[in-house]
Amino acid sequence: MATHRISATPETVRWGLFDAAIPPVLTVASGDTVELECVVAGAPGILPPESSGLAIPPGLAAIHAARPPRLGGHILTGPVAVAGAEPGDTLEVRIDTIALGADWGYCGFRPLVGTLPEDFPEPFLSYIPVDRERAVCRLPHGTELALAPFFGVMGVAPRAAYGTLSTREPRAHGGNLDNKELRAGTTLFLPVWTPGANFSAGDGHGVQGDGEVCINALETCLTGTFTLVLHKATGQAYPRAETATHYISMGMHEDLDVAMKTALREMIAFIAGRSTLSREQAYQFCSLAVDFHVTQTVNGEKGVHGMLRKGLLF
Repeated sequence: MATHRISATPETVRWGLFDAAIPPVLTVASGDTVELECVVAGAPGILPPESSGLAIPPGLAAIHAARPPRLGGHILTGPVAVAGAEPGDTLEVRIDTIALGADWGYCGFRPLVGTLPEDFPEPFLSYIPVDRERAVCRLPHGTELALAPFFGVMGVAPRAAYGTLSTREPRAHGGNLDNKELRAGTTLFLPVWTPGANFSAGDGHGVQGDGEVCINALETCLTGTFTLVLHKATGQAYPRAETATHYISMGMHEDLDVAMKTALREMIAFIAGRSTLSREQAYQFCSLAVDFHVTQTVNGEKGVHGMLRKGLLF
């Protein structure tokens, strides 16, 4: 199997949008590995000032200087097409490695966004140094946090009929999932909606709490290595994931209650499909053995994910 690399440049990224009409930057075979350099986004002018002493990666500076068309808030690298992928298939995205790409990140909020916009009407922004060797960041008030990097956005192209979508809202094609469990060594399973699948990634997070309540995690540059494996005619309709220890279902909706119901239905279907349990037994089992977490509450479509520990199914 081949290994490919895509650097983040004005020609290989798009700013804040998914669209099935966007041509792929690269086409690979099922089983190939792709290294994607991904850079931090945010509004124009979000980069730290020269006086801060924080180094801006050349690719990031070039992209901001080029000012490509912008819809949502994330810079995505790709898309990468997988030969033979068709609607109704599943794209298995193995997240092999994640490397830090900068010595800083930022976290902040602005008016009218976040989980408590009515409580915080004024903008607030912090640049946060990152120690890549020790894999920690130091907050302005002195607290040191261990890093647990992951990509906030991983997704395929949506249905062609949807046209151009903002990267803000996670949907059935994946996208802005903001699921902190999707670290290196885990696998994301995405339903394919358009020929080639057209996978992209971005929105690097150095560390995040479940909820991502103020609207940002530690936004930073990351480089990810992904192995893309195609599964034909699965009929999968919603993102799922797997870690070394758990199976993960997901639900997204503007109503958190509906997101919870979707994540639960997805887990019931997964259990019933992977075991001898009936749907009724699977529903009962979810109440006894599955933990449901609020993924994020700030992306318009809120998220819930269910976690089932491996070794319990038969």
